[in-house]
Amino acid sequence: MVVRTGVEGVRALMARATGDEKHDESSTSTLDAIWVLYDRVLHVDPADPRGETRDRFILSKGHGPTAYYAVLAAKGFFPEELLDGFLERGNPLGSHPDRNQVPGVEASTGSLGHGLGLGVGTALALRAKGLREPRVVVLCGDAELNEGSNWEAIMLASHVALSNLTLLVIDNHSSELSMEPWVARFTSFGWSAVVVDGHDHAELEAALSARSEAGPNAVVADIPEGEW
Repeated sequence: MVVRTGVEGVRALMARATGDEKHDESSTSTLDAIWVLYDRVLHVDPADPRGETRDRFILSKGHGPTAYYAVLAAKGFFPEELLDGFLERGNPLGSHPDRNQVPGVEASTGSLGHGLGLGVGTALALRAKGLREPRVVVLCGDAELNEGSNWEAIMLASHVALSNLTLLVIDNHSSELSMEPWVARFTSFGWSAVVVDGHDHAELEAALSARSEAGPNAVVADIPEGEW
């Protein structure tokens, strides 16, 4: 199995997945952040994708999974040839990721607003098991935070001081209801928060690697409109 390196290699893999449900712009805006996570931050092993001490990544923005699939293929979780059959009957790569079909996928997602709740529950379960090192990273879109269920999860996460939880927000300015100013909003809910350039890998790595022991962390990756 070929393991590719670099974002351009992953873009080439993304181009192999075609179809009306690709949600290309939505997915492409997540590419840099997901690549940095899997290349530099997350402790995951394609040879043991369900290892107990692994970090957990949940793509709450599940309607745009092609960048996620391409990164998983690039890292050797499944053969890249599967991308050629994206959305075809019998192919495990559907328009929403399925944890029972795709190696490396942590949660089946797609309904906007439920990924962060899953992340909070996962972080609590790890704590209950005494696993303090594994982290849970949830990726959602800016417009997805219009869903009220996210804010219930945000309040609970800070209330129980989930320092093993990071929310990665891809702000591609697609929301009609702005959530800015991001840092002030999250800190008012008891979170640590930072806004970074969503294309700058060094900024993304530093922000996503940081962990506040006081509670949950939010990283907002800013993607200027039209620069997906």
